[in-house]
Amino acid sequence: MPDDRVARAIRARIRRDILHLLCQNEKLSVHEIRDRLNVSESTASRHLKLLYDLGVVDFEIKAPEKFYFLKIKEFAELLEIFDKIVSLM
Repeated sequence: MPDDRVARAIRARIRRDILHLLCQNEKLSVHEIRDRLNVSESTASRHLKLLYDLGVVDFEIKAPEKFYFLKIKEFAELLEIFDKIVSLM
């Protein structure tokens, strides 16, 4: 994954929030993510699609829902480091 794709994945706060949720939970549906972040379903879906297109998350279908999970487990470490750096600024 090129560096610019990593930066794009964590650029938006909502994507970082989604990634944090997926770090804390093995798999979550769009509805669970929507409810936990208090955003619209279309907003959650749009950001999940971008994260999927970047290769950061993947999903499995258990009808009638898709369940998303981190494809790259090391993203948890990256988010932790990113949060520490941001807190120092």
